[in-house]
Amino acid sequence: MGNTLDLRRRIVGWERKVPLLDGRKVRYVNLDNAATTPALVDVVEAVNDFLPFYASIHRGAGFKSRWSTSVFEQAREIVAKFVGANLRHDTVIFGLNATGAINKLSYRLCLPRDFVVISTLLEHHSNDLPWRRRAQVVRVGATPDGRLDEEDFDRQLKKYAGRIGLVAVTGASNVTGYLTPVHRLARKVHEAGAEILVDAAQLAPHRPIDMKPAYDPEHLDYVVLSAHKMYAPFGSGVLVGPKAAFLCGDPEYCGGGTVQAVTTEHVDWADPPDRDEAGTPNAVGAIAMAAAAKALMEIGMDKIAAHEEQLVRYALHKLRKVRGVRLYGQTDPDKAHERVGVIPFNIEGVHHALVAAVLGYEGGIGVRNGCFCAHPYAVHLLGLSRAEAEGWRTRVLSGDRSALPGMVRASFGCYTCEEDVDRWVEALERIAHKDFARYELNPATGEFSPVGFEDPRPTLFVH
Repeated sequence: MGNTLDLRRRIVGWERKVPLLDGRKVRYVNLDNAATTPALVDVVEAVNDFLPFYASIHRGAGFKSRWSTSVFEQAREIVAKFVGANLRHDTVIFGLNATGAINKLSYRLCLPRDFVVISTLLEHHSNDLPWRRRAQVVRVGATPDGRLDEEDFDRQLKKYAGRIGLVAVTGASNVTGYLTPVHRLARKVHEAGAEILVDAAQLAPHRPIDMKPAYDPEHLDYVVLSAHKMYAPFGSGVLVGPKAAFLCGDPEYCGGGTVQAVTTEHVDWADPPDRDEAGTPNAVGAIAMAAAAKALMEIGMDKIAAHEEQLVRYALHKLRKVRGVRLYGQTDPDKAHERVGVIPFNIEGVHHALVAAVLGYEGGIGVRNGCFCAHPYAVHLLGLSRAEAEGWRTRVLSGDRSALPGMVRASFGCYTCEEDVDRWVEALERIAHKDFARYELNPATGEFSPVGFEDPRPTLFVH
C-alpha cells in the first residue's frame, strides 16, 4: 500500500522508542492492535478542537452547550454512516465499549422464557457471557482449523426455528482473524424468523461494514463497535439497532437524561437513544469515535483491507521459514483475504508467555498471549481434551496460572508495515534457537520477567 508511511504519521506515538533489556532503545513495534489500538492524530486533533467548547450535552441554553450538543449529535450521524445505518429506522446508542453495548442489548431485548440465543464457539466472552444470564445459549461449532461450522449453523437454525430470540456472531475473530460471512448468515437467520447481532469490535478497523436497509434479507439487525479498537481510545462504544427495539421497556440504567417526565407516582421514558444513555454522556469519547470513523472512511476501508491482506500474506510466507513455529487458523498465504490481520502461534518448546516476554523485553515488540478472552475457542484450537481443560481450570482457581494454556497473538493495524513484520520474525528466530536471557515465572500471574530486572517507575504524574 503506497500510503503506509503516511498512515504511520497519522498514528500518535508510532515513532516512540522504548528501552530494551540490554540498555538499547528501539522504535516500538505494536503488534497488539487486536487488544487496543493507538490513537489517530485526527482523533487527538478533533478532541483538542472540541475541548475549549465542551459543556453540558442537551438542554443547555448557553452557546457552549448548544455547540457541544450539536457536535455530539453529528458524531452519532457519522457513526451511523460508518456502519451503513439509516437513522430513520435505526438508533445509535453511545456507551462504554462493545462489551457494554452487548450487555445493554441483553437487558433490553425481550426474550421469552423458552427462547434460545444461538451463538458460536468463536465468540469473545463479551458476546457469550451476557447471553448466558438471559437465555439458553446454543453454540454453533467450529471446524478443526477454527472456522465457523456453517453446516452446524444451519442445523441449529432448523432445530430451534420459532424459538430463536437472537443469533449473536462475531464479524471477525479476535483469535484467528477469521471473517464471518455475516450477510449470508443474516439471510438464513431472517428466513428462520429471527434477528442477528454482529459483534464488529474486531471487524470495524479492518473491513467496511454495511448494515444494509431493513428490507434487505441480508441486513444486520444489530451491530456493536468499540472505539478503542478503531484508533479512538477515549472510552466509547456503540450499539446500533432498530429504534423499535428500544421504544418499550425500562432501560437497565436510569436517571438523568432518560426521561420525559417524572412524578412521585409515574415515570415517562424518553425516546431512543436518550432512554438508553443515562447520565451525562461521554461526549469526548463520542467525538473521538466519530473522528476515527471519519478518518477511516477518508483513508478508505477497501485500501486498508488490501494493505492488510498483502501484509498477512507476507507474514505467513516469512513465518514458514522459522523453525518450530506452529500457526493456528488459516496458514495459506494465498487465502490471506479470508482473515483480518491476526496471527496466533506458538513456538515449540517455549511457553507462550515466555515468547511474549522475550519479544517485549528484548525486541521492543508488543504482542498478547493467553486465550484472548475466548477460552472455549482457544481450547478448541489447542486441541485440549475436556479433562485437560478442567485440569487447567482447577489450577487457575487454586491460584496457580503457571500452566495456563494459550497462544501468542500478533495483530496488525492499518499502519503496520513489512519492517515491523521483519523485526518480529527475526526475534522469533532468536527465540526458536533459545537465544535470550534468563527469565523467571510468577505462578500467580502466569507471566515471565527477566531475572533481577525491574521496570523503571513511570514518571507521568511526577513533577
